[in-house]
Amino acid sequence: MGIEIFVVAVGILIFCAVFDLMVGVSNDAANFLNSSLGSRVAPRHVIMIIASLGIIAGVTFSSGMMEVARKGIFHPQFFTMPELITIFLAVMLTDILLLDMFNTFGLPTSTTVSIVFELLGAAIAMSVIKVLAADQDLGMVSEYINTAKAMIIILGILMSVIFAFLLGAIVQFISRLILTFDYSKTIKRYGALWGGVALSSIVFFILIKGAKGASFISPEQHIWIQSNTATILMWVFAASAVSLQIMISFFRINILKPIILTGTFALAMAFAANDLVNFIGVPLAGLYAYKVAAVSADPLSITMGALSQKVSTETYILLIAGVIMVLTLWFSRKARTVSATEIGLGSQHEGIESFESTKLSRVLVRMVDTFFSNVKQMFPEQIR
Repeated sequence: MGIEIFVVAVGILIFCAVFDLMVGVSNDAANFLNSSLGSRVAPRHVIMIIASLGIIAGVTFSSGMMEVARKGIFHPQFFTMPELITIFLAVMLTDILLLDMFNTFGLPTSTTVSIVFELLGAAIAMSVIKVLAADQDLGMVSEYINTAKAMIIILGILMSVIFAFLLGAIVQFISRLILTFDYSKTIKRYGALWGGVALSSIVFFILIKGAKGASFISPEQHIWIQSNTATILMWVFAASAVSLQIMISFFRINILKPIILTGTFALAMAFAANDLVNFIGVPLAGLYAYKVAAVSADPLSITMGALSQKVSTETYILLIAGVIMVLTLWFSRKARTVSATEIGLGSQHEGIESFESTKLSRVLVRMVDTFFSNVKQMFPEQIR
């Protein structure tokens, strides 16, 4: 078997990358569209344009994330190019079928969890085959897997769910405490300051945290941004608060709408920056492995230690992926199905539910409701 057959395999990987972008965006679109669509802050096409701009901006921030597919789950120096291509093909085909099945039934899922465990499963399977072929003990499988990094990634996923729940509840509680449910009066008093904090937080995650992975920002520029973070955020807060107060006082604009739309842009950008690796990271790793092997004297036997090195992804590749994601966002019916599921779960009105509540969820809701009822009794009537 010559190296020529792997040209076809790499072509299949690139073809799979396009399909994975389509099915992945169809599922993940709900994560950054449901807030705007559910609250109807603007016509659908306006929301879609803002989300599209966020995606295009976000893909240029994702260059640094591509290393996860190359060395985040396994040690590439223990595998040859044919073995890695086999792993990557198994991962991509599984990912496409799995995500498309979820999309068909309108079920949102985590593309990050999918790709991480697919890589882990495929790498373990290949490691077992190599260990058995070498007549070694199965305990040697752990040498092939980047156990420490894989555990960090998995724990990070689990912790992100917990932190998202807790921080979401805390921010919502504080926001309601300040603005109350009848916010028509309180938003005139505190809305500009509250909006300034919200927009400053959004800019912090867009610019400060996203800059380190951007393909177009030099190390010197990144250092400057990090050194002047406080100054940048102070000016953003001041400009945002003044602008929002002008909107409230002179134009009678509901400032929650531009804040939500800005958040939609930020979420779309974060999605593209963090999740793009889930769709094209594996095919790009396969392409890079083939390029490394092709220039070696023994392409079928050389180990892929070169994949452990830091490699920046070309900006044009990221932009092409971004365009595919945007087109999918606009034209995918399955994306609308998944969005409708999430919006329906957050509805405050009675109607036909896709999923009924469980006994455990009802118990948790009662416990939290009882807790906050008791806390509320501790405050004077005016504060309540």
